[in-house]
Amino acid sequence: MLFLADESCDACMIRVLRADGHDVLAISEHQRGASDATVLKLAADTSRLLVTEDKDFGQLVFASCHGHGGVILLRYPFPLRYHIATQLSALVKDRGEALRHCFAVLAPGRIRILPG
Repeated sequence: MLFLADESCDACMIRVLRADGHDVLAISEHQRGASDATVLKLAADTSRLLVTEDKDFGQLVFASCHGHGGVILLRYPFPLRYHIATQLSALVKDRGEALRHCFAVLAPGRIRILPG
């Protein structure tokens, strides 16, 4: 699958997705400082699922009605952050293409997938 990792994403998430065989474009490697709207548009234009820890993307998708190809919002408190990469990997393996055009929220012990 194709992913776009927002600057908020830890490098371990990028490494795990790449190790799983996914094509991951990381904003931190290519367009540091890009606005959220620019990042969301880039993800949509390149058919990539956006992976982020920035809840502002929820505002863009739902309140401002920005188009997107799918968003995975990661919501983990600091003490549980060591679980993020493995649980993200498991989500992608389990749901895969079904995540396209959805807004998924992944938190410890919980996955919520909303139509985009």
